[in-house]
Amino acid sequence: MKIRQLRNATIIVEFGGNRVLVDPMLAGKQSLPPLRVTGERRRNPLVELPDRTDAVLATVTHCLITHCQKGHFDHLDRAAKRWLRETGTPVICTPHDASYLAQRGLNVQPLPRGHEQPVPLWGGTIRTVPCTHGTGLVGRLMEHGVGYLLEMPGEPSLYLSGDTILTPAVRGFVAAHQPGVCVVPAGGARFDVGHEIIMGIDDVIELARLSTGIVIANHLEALSHCPVTREGLAVAAQAAVVASRLYIPDDGESLDLDEESRARLVDTAR
Repeated sequence: MKIRQLRNATIIVEFGGNRVLVDPMLAGKQSLPPLRVTGERRRNPLVELPDRTDAVLATVTHCLITHCQKGHFDHLDRAAKRWLRETGTPVICTPHDASYLAQRGLNVQPLPRGHEQPVPLWGGTIRTVPCTHGTGLVGRLMEHGVGYLLEMPGEPSLYLSGDTILTPAVRGFVAAHQPGVCVVPAGGARFDVGHEIIMGIDDVIELARLSTGIVIANHLEALSHCPVTREGLAVAAQAAVVASRLYIPDDGESLDLDEESRARLVDTAR
């Protein structure tokens, strides 16, 4: 398995002959609205996509969406919809999002009902995990979406948490399933009011301690409402003695996470 960090929550997961684009935000720098009303109102995204992104996208075979409604452009923006429409790339999603995406001309292939339990996909299985994308008044306004657990033959199990804070349900899921690789948001995003709507430094450190596998942190340094920096998270991980298992990739970086490589990394961490 290889995971390439593009920007924010947008990654490409490669296993077997599949190259799966997750939660694409493909807009140019500062072409999307600010996400804060007070303070410095910076337009998004804060950075461009990495060099050679077009060439990398040309290898994509599928797309996987965790959530996309209620204005969540950081997981599916207009540029991404246009690219998916023009390429006809199959888009895997929940039945909840299927009609919304189909109305936008995408090649939708929704998961069947009952996707909370493992269902067949690409020679392995996929199942969804509930997300809590904020609490209180802000939480009631958000689209909470899902995370995914992918289990493919010959590959480490992969948990894509989606946009969520670290809830008892997420803790319990990670403790029970111990995914080989967890990809989690770490930006500590918050609006002008309310609490964090995704994991921040403390949540990511706690999840890394709970997990026996590799944790990859993203959703960093690309959006104006995400204050956590890569450097700040790395310093905290070092102090918490989880730095050897917590990966904080740069935009454009690719990680090789096959079983042999992952076992070697975990052994080194111990």
